[in-house]
Amino acid sequence: MEFIKKYYEVFWSAVSLIAALAVQYWISFPGSEFIYLSLYLISYLFVGGPVWVKAFKSIQKGTIFSEFLLMGIATVGAFILGEYAEGVAVMLFYMIGEYAQGNAVRKARGSIESLINQQPDVATVERNGETQEIHPSEVEPGEVIQVKAGAKVPLDGELLTNRASFNTAALTGESKPMSRNAGEEVWAGSVNELVPVRIKVTKGYEDSRLSDILNMVQEAAQRKAPTQRFMTRFAKVYTPIVVWLAVALTFLPWLVVEPYVFEEWFYRALIFLVVSCPCGLVISIPLGYFGGIGAASQNGILLKGSDYLDQLRKMKILFLDKTGTMTEGVFEVQEIYPANGYETSQILKLAASLELHSSHPVAKAILSFINGQEIPEANDIQEIPGRGLKGAIGQEGILVGNRKLLEENEVSVSEIDNDKPSAFVYVAADGMHIGTILISDKIKTDASQALKELRDLGVSKLMMLSGDNQETTDSIAKQLGIDQAFGGLLPDGKYEKVKEALGSNHVVGFVGDGLNDAPVITLADVGIAMGGIGSDAAIETADVVIQTDQPSKIPQAIRIAKFTHKVVWQNIGLALGIKILVMALATVGLATMWEAIFADVGVALIAIANAIRVQKKFSNDQFTIRSFFGSEKINPAANNNPESCCEVC
Repeated sequence: MEFIKKYYEVFWSAVSLIAALAVQYWISFPGSEFIYLSLYLISYLFVGGPVWVKAFKSIQKGTIFSEFLLMGIATVGAFILGEYAEGVAVMLFYMIGEYAQGNAVRKARGSIESLINQQPDVATVERNGETQEIHPSEVEPGEVIQVKAGAKVPLDGELLTNRASFNTAALTGESKPMSRNAGEEVWAGSVNELVPVRIKVTKGYEDSRLSDILNMVQEAAQRKAPTQRFMTRFAKVYTPIVVWLAVALTFLPWLVVEPYVFEEWFYRALIFLVVSCPCGLVISIPLGYFGGIGAASQNGILLKGSDYLDQLRKMKILFLDKTGTMTEGVFEVQEIYPANGYETSQILKLAASLELHSSHPVAKAILSFINGQEIPEANDIQEIPGRGLKGAIGQEGILVGNRKLLEENEVSVSEIDNDKPSAFVYVAADGMHIGTILISDKIKTDASQALKELRDLGVSKLMMLSGDNQETTDSIAKQLGIDQAFGGLLPDGKYEKVKEALGSNHVVGFVGDGLNDAPVITLADVGIAMGGIGSDAAIETADVVIQTDQPSKIPQAIRIAKFTHKVVWQNIGLALGIKILVMALATVGLATMWEAIFADVGVALIAIANAIRVQKKFSNDQFTIRSFFGSEKINPAANNNPESCCEVC
């Protein structure tokens, strides 16, 4: 009954058509002709009426030659020629195709919009010594919320409980639970797995990581790829041309064919109109891109537009940030080299007094190593991009940073005997170099394989850009097999390197994670940000966001982009090829209205099924192609009217 209610036009049209055929061909009685003609008309009105309404609405909006007018003219023409069954069948199958297309689009959009279900609508907040259950939007940053085991975290925050485990698969595509210690960040939408926890809210409802993801994915669905834009423009030109060709096919033979039979050529022209309807062709293209965006989001890759699928596919040059992108970004102090008579503990405390005010991974390593020891209070602290920190303890000037920081402040640096690929943090006090701290990072486990896959996928040049010293940068680049490495770069230095590589004949990408990477991410043809540990600025400016911080997701994104492109062009080739073939056959009288129905509705259904393969191949939440009229839930905001599929066009 639900099916009949939902698709009542199709159901009652089909019932009336079957009854009309039965009366016309199997049941003969006086007045039967009037009965079956009435049944054909009723059957036609159920499916043809809505189409003609849309045709008139399109004309009112200034679009005369719409696919609705094509189908209307073709079916009315069939009735005029006495081909009642064919006229009804064309409109009936057209309506079935429209419903199938509409449902397929909603499924593809649903895979994207299902993320909204990850956003909890209740938060348990501690207020005035008791707990209250309210909507997350009413919770202010700084308040403390409680999350039960098995419940979703409603807001971004800082974990207050000693230790907990969270399932972040909905956000990152990563099935492995994420362990968090007290003081570490927890994301809205993740599931608390083991014990009840307390979380201090750090971001409002609209600013949470999950809200950002939803906004990015929804915006991505609105941004059309060049292929989509081309097909939309093509359909606007193609449809009126087809109408005039049908008119020519009807009347031009009168000049050259003897004997000329109007009914015969008019029938061929009607077939021509049915075959030429472009809706199935146009809808299968955005459907393919929706599938690509949805599959990517299920794999922890957020694309801010379907046009970036095309850019990823064509990318030939990729610049890579080092720290936090190709390496873990988790530094550890390895050795300390005192100079000029200072003790190791003095060097560490002076360095930590400045690093206490920095969020850089190097600062975290030094503070972790000093492990709660008493640190002198520093003042007048100044962060110098690409160099380090400058400040004072009492009247004593302190410098903590790279070699260039000391050299620019005319501090003579004592050399050390060490050739390890480490980051060197130089510490100076009152214009004198007092020691060097060696800090090392670790290459991400999947980085090497990711770069190999990138080369296999057509990325011909890989280059590393880093603010770290050249020796360390070269060492990491050599281990990863990167073509060129540039160390000691300030943000503007990275910017210039990428700017030099930009050109009209190739696509340049950049992947980074820090605040200083934001300008370069914006500049590149494809800006990629590591979204887990990346800065908000990098994520906001990026075209592609890798939620899991895994370099291996970059080749995965390219594979999704290439497969999406392949499917889209398969659909274009299939649809145009079959349509042109049947048009040619109709022109010489070798095709009937039934071949026309297949060339329109049949090809559209095949193209839809092919587009769904993008989701099926890459998505964790795969589509099931058992029925175009499945009973799965559809986004309540979506419209079940078949016109909705053409709104996408």
